[in-house]
Amino acid sequence: MILKVCLVTPAPPGSRKGNRVTALRWARILRGLGRRVVVRQEYVGERCDLLVALHALRSYPSLQRYRSVHPDAPVVLALTGTDLYGAIHTQARARRALELATRLVVLQPLGVAELPEPVRDKARVIYQSVPSPRVTPAPRSDSFDVCVLEHLRPVKDPFRTALAARRLPAAARLRVLQVGAALSKTMAKQAGQEAAVNPRYRWLGEVPRWQALRVLARCRLLVLTSKLEGGANVVSEALAASVPVVSSHIAGSVGLLGADYPGYFPVGDTEALAQLLERAERDVDFYRTLHAWCTRLRPLVDPEGERRRWASLLAELV
Repeated sequence: MILKVCLVTPAPPGSRKGNRVTALRWARILRGLGRRVVVRQEYVGERCDLLVALHALRSYPSLQRYRSVHPDAPVVLALTGTDLYGAIHTQARARRALELATRLVVLQPLGVAELPEPVRDKARVIYQSVPSPRVTPAPRSDSFDVCVLEHLRPVKDPFRTALAARRLPAAARLRVLQVGAALSKTMAKQAGQEAAVNPRYRWLGEVPRWQALRVLARCRLLVLTSKLEGGANVVSEALAASVPVVSSHIAGSVGLLGADYPGYFPVGDTEALAQLLERAERDVDFYRTLHAWCTRLRPLVDPEGERRRWASLLAELV
């Protein structure tokens, strides 16, 4: 019987990074399923019945240490975008982490195909859930606000939306509201410079999650410009809030939104993104199509679904 779970995430306490947000949500779910849960940055040898680790490469020392102490106990490894589309193809330690795990968690179905074939049968898909907001605020009527909700680091291509907004016609009412911490001085400087020269762009910096979700809920679109994602939590947040998504054409988004979703643009293609944003503002039917599509997907991110998948996974491990 699994009574105590040690949940390991490389993101430190107080961090607003996605790994920490996911870890804390999973801890709440597992506690709701009757387990005692401790959240750590690394496993240091304490007794527990199950190790759940986020990030194959960065949590590899914890997996190895846990296996040396508990060789027969179950291990669940959750794979991030940098694992699936990077480390497991280039780093021996990340591949070894796949072998050490009893089960592998991916956040959208296309993630399974990235795994080496011998370990694919270990994989389980657990969609990230978000409670639907109790009140949905009305968007501003004097502007067409779009939200970029991500920390500023190169893999997120964080200024692509601002650059696309520069190419819009003068009559466009679009504003870019960017929420997220700059993870380097270079990124902070670039955000400040962009805001100074681009009247369509505002950088709001790092804010509490409830405030970020409020900004999102008042926007007409979420724009995801990442070069890779395992299955972005911000897409789940947008679906829960019934905010349509415009995304770079990456597997992490296609696995959530579907192959035929009309709101994709090629990674790094500023002109294609500008055209998509202009169309979303100008073409009412196109915007309604995006909105209806994302509304249909809202049940995918229902918290009860994520709870059921974790309950099923625990039952397998017993």
